Amino acid sequence: MGKITNEELLNKVSDQFSNKVTTIGEPFGLLTLETTREHIIDVLAYLKNDPTLQFIYLTDITAIHYPEQEKAIGIIYHLHSLVHNTRIRLKVFLIDGDVHIPTATVLWNGANWMERETYDFFGVIFDGHPDLRRILNVDDMIAHPMRKEFPLEDPNRVDKKDYFFGR
Repeated sequence: MGKITNEELLNKVSDQFSNKVTTIGEPFGLLTLETTREHIIDVLAYLKNDPTLQFIYLTDITAIHYPEQEKAIGIIYHLHSLVHNTRIRLKVFLIDGDVHIPTATVLWNGANWMERETYDFFGVIFDGHPDLRRILNVDDMIAHPMRKEFPLEDPNRVDKKDYFFGR
């Protein structure tokens, strides 16, 4: 079976989810789509179960924090069709403070650890997850270390002054 092009893939997804999915672009040839938390499971299920697409491999679930944007938290899903050797990226952006999204463990058992890691580092709450708790950080930690909520350097350190570096 030949490789499916991004144009064909976009047409199939657009036909199925017309105004529920928007195209962000194709950085480095990777088709990137955006949807909402209400439709993410439907889109993921379609990509996985459609007999012509067969995106059966969930490569990764992660997040990103854009503190300057209105929708500051983005949840990113990477899928791979082993049949077509094609990848796709799906993004869902949420307002910080309302970071609930349905779990993908209903489709892939492997999403369990990925969602726990995303919860641990970004604070995204996956509704319906069977065991959502910290996976790498200590249980009593209240912060989420991958969020950009703290300055990168301590402003009180004297060894980090600009004049030490010729600035």
